[in-house]
Amino acid sequence: MRILLIDDHALFRIGLQGLLTRRGIEVVAAIGDGREGLKLVSDLSPDIVLLDLRMPDISGLGILRKMRGRNPDVAVVMLTTSSDENDLLEALRGGARGYLLKDMEPDELVAALINIKEGKTVVAPGLTETLARFIQNGGEGRTPKNPLSPFDDLTPREMEILCHLSEGQSNKVIARELNISDGTVKLHVKAILRKLGVHSRVEAAVMAVERGLCNRNN
Repeated sequence: MRILLIDDHALFRIGLQGLLTRRGIEVVAAIGDGREGLKLVSDLSPDIVLLDLRMPDISGLGILRKMRGRNPDVAVVMLTTSSDENDLLEALRGGARGYLLKDMEPDELVAALINIKEGKTVVAPGLTETLARFIQNGGEGRTPKNPLSPFDDLTPREMEILCHLSEGQSNKVIARELNISDGTVKLHVKAILRKLGVHSRVEAAVMAVERGLCNRNN
C-alpha cells in the first residue's frame, strides 16, 4: 500500500510516517504543504492520500475538492481531530473515501486504511452515530420526493446497488459482482442519490441501513 501523507504539523507527520513504515506501509511522501500535495498525487500515484483537515493557506476540504477534480480515482482520506458533524458531511460530500480521527488506535487506523484500499468507505467508529443522526433528523441536502417512502422510486437494480453501497463497496467492486461496467454502476449511483435527495453514497448507504433494507447474508 502506498500512502501520501499531507499534514502541516511536523511532529505528527513524522511520527505517523514512522508508525506506518514499521507496519509495512510505504509512505511515498510526507509533506506539510497542500499545494505541493496536489502536484505529487499525479507524480507518485499513491493508493491513498491521508489529508489533514485544518491546513494553512488552503483548507483540507479545499485541497480535497481540487484533488478529486484533478485525480478522481485517488482515494482521499481525511485524518483530523475534528469530530464536528459539518466537517464530516462536507468531507464525504466532497468525495472523501474516509474520515478518520487522529486519536484512533494504530491498529484501527491500519485496519481502516486496508479497508479503504479494498474499495470501502470508512468513517471513524465514534462518528457513525453522528452521521446516522444527522441524516435521520433531515440534515441539509436531504430532500427526497416522498419523505415517507424515499425508496419507492428506486428500480430493483438500483435497490440492489444501494445494498452493495451499504456494505461500503466501490463502483469497481460492485461492477465485478454484478457483471456490469463501472460506467453503468456510476449512472445507477447518480440516479440513487438524485432520487433519495442526498449528496453522497455514504448518506444513501446509511439511510438504507437505518431502514433495515439491506440485511444481506451472502
